[in-house]
This record gives sequence, structure tokens and C-alpha cells, in this order.
Amino acid sequence: MEISKANKETVDVLQELLQKNYDAEAGYKQIMQKSDNVLLKNWLQSKAQQRSQFANELDALIRGLNATPVSDGTILGTAHRAWIDVKTTLSSNTDEAILEECIRGEQASVDEYEKQLAKVSNYSDINNLVYSQLVSVKTALNTVKRLEDID
Repeated sequence: MEISKANKETVDVLQELLQKNYDAEAGYKQIMQKSDNVLLKNWLQSKAQQRSQFANELDALIRGLNATPVSDGTILGTAHRAWIDVKTTLSSNTDEAILEECIRGEQASVDEYEKQLAKVSNYSDINNLVYSQLVSVKTALNTVKRLEDID
């Protein structure tokens, strides 16, 4: 079954968000291995799990629109994770470097969600899910900013 032009545009939005969540999940898993702080590790693990859940929700929406979801993240996300490896290796305070990169990644996610949210405003179910995920990402951003202030 072929998808309509409107559905294609919606699928494109959801695919972008799906890739962003694949990137975020992989990033959280990667940096979780670099931290020695148990509380920070646990928080990073919970964020990786949350992003996996977000990806599953977006995947289901894409399939519901008769499209095939992308299966991995972006080249930019891969490059960012390589940069994190370099930065945390060279840093004298690994946890501080991790938190800085979390802030950068979460801010990029917030920006992406806000940009894409406007494009799905005509679809209440999709809009509600994207908005709910955006709120969760903003909460994570605020939390990681507070953690950086404590560190």
C-alpha cells in the first residue's frame, strides 16, 4: 500500500526523531561505560532505556502509517560519539566531560523535537506522543544541567 503525500511528510518527521533517539540511546550507553560514579551510571542507563522506549513508540507510529522505519542513527551521531571518546579520554574530570556532552546532546534533541513538533500539529495522536517525548527530553536536559552544577 502506498502512503499519501501528507503521510510521507509525517513519516519523514518521525524517521528524523527515530534516528535522533537511536543516536541518544547509543550515546548514553557509550558514556555510561566511562563514568565511575554509580549514581551517574544509573541515570545514564535510565536515559538509554527511555530513548529505546521512545524509538519503539516512533517505530510503531511509522509502521502504522504503512512505512518501514529506519534501523539506525545518523552519521553525525556516530561522529559525536567518537568526539565523546576523545574528550573523555583527554579530560581530567571524566564525569564533568560526560555531563557537558549530555547537555549538548539533550539540547540538540530538544531543538530537533521542537522543530519537528510544528510539522505534525495536524495529527493529534502523533502530536501528543511527540510533545510527550519532548517534555521528557526537556526534563532530562534540566536534570543534567543541575547535575553539572553539583559536580
